[in-house]
Amino acid sequence: MELQALERGFSETRLKSQSEPRIKHDEHGYYIHTLSEDIKVYFDEYYQFLELLTAKCRLEQHRLAEQIGNCDPRRNETRSYYRARKIIVELVLRTAMSFYTDRTNLGVVMTPWCFGTVLLEKVEIYRDRISRGEVQDSNVGEYPYDVVRYIDEIFRPTLLEILEFPPEAFKMRWQYTELIRRYSNVLSNITTSLQSILLTVKKYGTPAG
Repeated sequence: MELQALERGFSETRLKSQSEPRIKHDEHGYYIHTLSEDIKVYFDEYYQFLELLTAKCRLEQHRLAEQIGNCDPRRNETRSYYRARKIIVELVLRTAMSFYTDRTNLGVVMTPWCFGTVLLEKVEIYRDRISRGEVQDSNVGEYPYDVVRYIDEIFRPTLLEILEFPPEAFKMRWQYTELIRRYSNVLSNITTSLQSILLTVKKYGTPAG
């Protein structure tokens, strides 16, 4: 099913009727300043990004299914590569559909770069679950070790290719770095205020009881 056939989590009607102060509107439409990056993201542009990404992944999913079906079973390395890539592509699809239809969590609205680092983490977690035998995925096939090995080798360049990102896109985890910076600033301000209070108390001494 294409994303356009599904209802956007924060549809135009829903956005018009909402009273959430974080959702704002200007001449270009409804937008939000994202929590992790504090960057303005328009809902329409974000959903269009997910729609285009999903359409691209659907084509790749069908292509890989054909390649796996047509590949000689004796060519285990090649089949394992195709299976690993298909696992990554389908994880991108599931994430895009989940974020597209989510109507309760504004945290799913983010910049494409932040979305990419979310995918990076999801693939890493899913890879670990496959390696521990916790996932029943038909794409794993009869040689899970080889599939996991190929996921390790290709998941970063594959995500960069699918998302059409430059290599520097994954040099930092955008959804965490900004939060760390903000909380560090808050803690620094609190520490400064406490030190100021302590110095004042020390200067004037303790009042007589």
